[in-house]
Amino acid sequence: MKFLDQAKIYIRSGNGGAGAVSFRREKFIPNGGPDGGDGGNGGNVWITAADGLNTLIDFRYQQHFKAATGTHGMGRQMHGAKGEDVILKVPVGTQVLDDDKETVLLDMDVAGKTEMLLKGGNGGWGNVRFKGPQNQAPKYANPGQEGQERWIWLRLKLIADVGLAGLPNAGKSTFLAAASAAKPKIADYPFTTLVPNLGMVDLSPTERFVIADIPGLIEGANEGAGLGTRFLGHVERSASLIHLIDGTQEDVAEAYRIIRHELDAYGAGLADKTEILALNKIDALTPEAREKKAAELEAIAGRRPMLVSGVSGEGVTELLRAAWNEVRKTRGDIIMVDDEETVADTPGGWAP
Repeated sequence: MKFLDQAKIYIRSGNGGAGAVSFRREKFIPNGGPDGGDGGNGGNVWITAADGLNTLIDFRYQQHFKAATGTHGMGRQMHGAKGEDVILKVPVGTQVLDDDKETVLLDMDVAGKTEMLLKGGNGGWGNVRFKGPQNQAPKYANPGQEGQERWIWLRLKLIADVGLAGLPNAGKSTFLAAASAAKPKIADYPFTTLVPNLGMVDLSPTERFVIADIPGLIEGANEGAGLGTRFLGHVERSASLIHLIDGTQEDVAEAYRIIRHELDAYGAGLADKTEILALNKIDALTPEAREKKAAELEAIAGRRPMLVSGVSGEGVTELLRAAWNEVRKTRGDIIMVDDEETVADTPGGWAP
């Protein structure tokens, strides 16, 4: 299945059904009078966040969604049925934007969340509604109210607990493949990853979290260079970031500086997220080279990087444990008390 994270669609709610003009004429009933029924309301347009979806690819093949018109009223005071609704099913994390592609209308960030996008038109009244002492035989009824219509954008921001950041060829896809069951494309050239990939990390039956690998960034990405910042939105919701540095390149400090600058320039709180710094591809380095490059990163970042290798698996478990610790803090399992980590108590004790 192809990955699609944004789509423009047209939505329209249904028109209301027209009211009926009808009179009751039956033998031996001299005072039948008006009996036209009301029209049914038009269908609404709904949107719901559904589990199991991770792409907007369905909206590439269908861009127009129109709810049904309400059934018209009929004689004998038979009211029309309501028009059928349209329900758009989108992945959790989808944002609904106005036609300007900037104004956020809805954020479908919780599974099962359902919101009405457009309300159907009201059904028209039949002539039985207008009878009275001064108008005992009204010969008119209301038409149905017109439905609403608009163009909207759907933009998906994947909800992952941890996001991977780094320059192209930093080994993010290899690390994701080593840490989870995901099978991203891996090759020895830059920009191998063109779409975000999600992987589920299973440290134990009770220690699971989602990790997202986004396409590599280059200098000037915040101004549209390379793949730009289109995919950075997928790590906005992440609890923390794993910043992978390619240990085989000459200047690891410069690589760190480039990514940090792009995160700062992008905004949306990415620069403020907890960052776990890791020197990758250490399987290709000698012990002396590892120490030298780790010292260079420590000098610019102010903390010691973790040493990992997605190929050999060295240090991968330790890095995932550190990431899981940050995920637990975000979920509220661990709280900080006087700069010390404390396991939060579950109200009422453990429950299945």
